[in-house]
Amino acid sequence: MSRPASEAEYLASLVPASVRGVSRRTLLRGALGAGTLLAAPTLLSACGGGGSGGSGGAATGTVTVGSNQSDAVPKAAIQAVMDAFQKANAGLTAKVNTIDHNSFQENINNYLQGSPDDVWMWFAGYRMRFFASKGLAGDVSDVWKDLSGAGMSDALKKSSTGDDGKQYFVPSTYYPWAMFYRKSVFEKHGYAEPKTLDEFKTLGTQMKKDGLVPIAFGDKDGWPAMGTFDQLNLRVNGYDFHVNLMAGKEAWNSDKVKAVFDTWAGLLEFHQPDSLGRTWQEAAQTLQQKKAGTYLLGSFVAQQFAKGAEQEDLTFFNFPEIDSTIGADAIEAPIDGYMMAKRPKNEAGAKKLLGYVGSAAAQNIVVKADPSVIATNDQADKAAYTSLQKKSVEFVSQAKSIAQFMDRDTRPDFASTVMIPAIQSFLKNPKDIDGLVNSIEKQKKSIFAS
Repeated sequence: MSRPASEAEYLASLVPASVRGVSRRTLLRGALGAGTLLAAPTLLSACGGGGSGGSGGAATGTVTVGSNQSDAVPKAAIQAVMDAFQKANAGLTAKVNTIDHNSFQENINNYLQGSPDDVWMWFAGYRMRFFASKGLAGDVSDVWKDLSGAGMSDALKKSSTGDDGKQYFVPSTYYPWAMFYRKSVFEKHGYAEPKTLDEFKTLGTQMKKDGLVPIAFGDKDGWPAMGTFDQLNLRVNGYDFHVNLMAGKEAWNSDKVKAVFDTWAGLLEFHQPDSLGRTWQEAAQTLQQKKAGTYLLGSFVAQQFAKGAEQEDLTFFNFPEIDSTIGADAIEAPIDGYMMAKRPKNEAGAKKLLGYVGSAAAQNIVVKADPSVIATNDQADKAAYTSLQKKSVEFVSQAKSIAQFMDRDTRPDFASTVMIPAIQSFLKNPKDIDGLVNSIEKQKKSIFAS
């Protein structure tokens, strides 16, 4: 498969046509060794497939779905889609097996090698291709024969394609990362959206005087702070350096990476303290309760706000510019969706379900039930979008470069076993940056050499 001239152009091309034209979260922690696939008993167990429907069989019986959407809003959205699927397909039942989000990610390796559900929720990027290359995912290229002519762009097809040229993923939604805030709080205090880091520091200082936490922050689960590193690296060093760093092609102990951590250290005074004991949901409640001025997170932060007026009070601005020669036109907008087991118990039913979740009809249900995300299907009804969804579409469409997220853009073992503890170590002791980056680089060389 041919790619555009640069990696930046390629990844930017993955944005749905609906986003470029009109205009995962679930960030994942998953501990997975890229070189060694464990064979220990799984903590995640499918509750049985059942029913007929092997390859080429009639689509009947039960299709099991492994879901990491354990928070109330996305959980309800997924169930609504499955209910609609069953109503539209007599003889088929979709049984959702929901696992706590972090437990799902931590045990995904054992889960896939044990008795996985027929279909399971995952995301585009390095890790989708990784599972496909290890023979742990099913080929859904025939599902894409119908999706390609029904609202799914060629760019999305590329984002769903493994190293062997076959499709292993069906996109459902995407969402941007940005600096979220409540309109009413900014209006009350007369705050303006900062465009540069210096302006943001000035704003943060004023917020502290006004009794607010400038940046809500929680990293108990390890992955949220990855988003802060990503934003800073994109602003300090640019998109190309960022994706090359994630790919193991740049040195973590270089002056460029040291500059990222040094810049971050200068911002910690504005972060909510004791972050390692706080989940992202708890940090989001600080913003929801108007105790914090901003929060750097994906738009799924809206799940912690009541629908209606409160959710309409939520908006965002782009992470500020740090270097004028680099600018601020690189963002993160992860794509979430579904994959199929290598040998599903009900293959015909699984593929029928995958075709449905990729449809505009299914995605209309998701984005209505969970207004924090945007549909990937071009034919989805955008007229019903909330102001936050409309702004998200516009925001992504204006970006020149789009990344997925640290734990989606790099090797899973590196993200989980190296970067989570490294970043948390930095948050505890931001003074020893040299020791930190040297340790990261040493571990990176070992992992990427395997």
